[in-house]
Amino acid sequence: MVDRIEQLLKQFRITDGSRFRLKDHDPASTGGLDDNTGHKDALENSVKRLAKLQNKLYAQHEWAVLLIFQAMDAAGKDGAIKHVMSGVNPQGCQVYSFKTPSAEELDHDYLWRTSKCMPERGRIGIFNRSYYEEVLAVRVHRAFLADQHIPKKLMTKEIWQQRFDDINGFERYLFHNGILVRKFFLNVSRKEQKKRFMARLDDPASNWKFSSADVRERGYWTQYMKAYEDMIRRTSSAHAPWYVVPADNKWFTRLVVATAVRDALESLHLHYPVVTPAQKRDLASARNLIQRQR
Repeated sequence: MVDRIEQLLKQFRITDGSRFRLKDHDPASTGGLDDNTGHKDALENSVKRLAKLQNKLYAQHEWAVLLIFQAMDAAGKDGAIKHVMSGVNPQGCQVYSFKTPSAEELDHDYLWRTSKCMPERGRIGIFNRSYYEEVLAVRVHRAFLADQHIPKKLMTKEIWQQRFDDINGFERYLFHNGILVRKFFLNVSRKEQKKRFMARLDDPASNWKFSSADVRERGYWTQYMKAYEDMIRRTSSAHAPWYVVPADNKWFTRLVVATAVRDALESLHLHYPVVTPAQKRDLASARNLIQRQR
């Protein structure tokens, strides 16, 4: 199962977006697998492997990992993060959810609020939405751009390409400083989103998840899909690839994300720090001291 998923990752991973078309990616795809083919065991094994790799990441204290999740509402970002990272030590993981910018955040450049949340060395950072909202929601709703108080002479038709260039440069900067970036677009269909919205309305225990704003955003579906497609085309790279993950089947979404994160950590060839001869002597002395104590 795991080997099969790793093979499937190649079709979900976008490192060169020049030929990317969102319509070529089926939100309902399960790669030919079904939910009775041992996916629970495969997910559990990946989660366990992640926990071991995270320990090495933390101990080695060189690399940091940033996982970015973008999606339409009800695509399953929260659930994917919860299940995939369920075995990770909370001390080595930092999760941030980015909502509507505050007045303070709007007084800074658009990368400011995410830049200060970058993971420390040895840790995994998770962004539930991110600076990519600046070429998604802000692009769909131009009024948001006006709120940023950007000088009028800079508000040209080139602004989106400039932001793509800025983001690409920023992600190169992160990589050059030892922060591995992996980005996930959970690709849910409009039909499945409607089904999940209705389920939230029908279940009193899930009513709190529903917002009328989600329904309003649904009215901009076509504009969002165009924005997502352009975003993936222009910001995919070998060092910061996008994963376009089918999201209509939650079990498959979580399996793909878990495998991709595990694959990313394994690519770092992590190991525990080598103990020097001097440290070994200190450990031997400590052992002898403890053994002599009552």
